[in-house]
Amino acid sequence: MVAISVDPVETTREHATKMGFTYTFLSDPEAEVIRRYDLLHAGGGQQGDIARPAEFLVDPSGTVRWLDLTEDYWVRARPETVLAAFDRLPRS
Repeated sequence: MVAISVDPVETTREHATKMGFTYTFLSDPEAEVIRRYDLLHAGGGQQGDIARPAEFLVDPSGTVRWLDLTEDYWVRARPETVLAAFDRLPRS
C-alpha cells in the first residue's frame, strides 16, 4: 500500500506519524504523479491544489486493475470493497 500527497515531505512525514500510518506515504509537492493519474483537485485545499481521493489496485506490470474515485474528501473505499475487488482480479 502506498499513499501520495501534495504536501511537502516534512508535512507528509508528520501527518503519517500522527495518524499512525504504517505504510509508505509519499510526497508529490509538484503533483507530477497526481496529474499523471488525473487526480488533481485544483484549488481544493486550504493552501491550494490537492489530490482527489482515490484508491487503485495496480498489478506488477503497472496496469491499473481497479480504481475507486470520489469527489468527497471524506469518502474512501471500505476495506471489504477493496478486498472484494482484489479477489476478483485474474490470477496468473
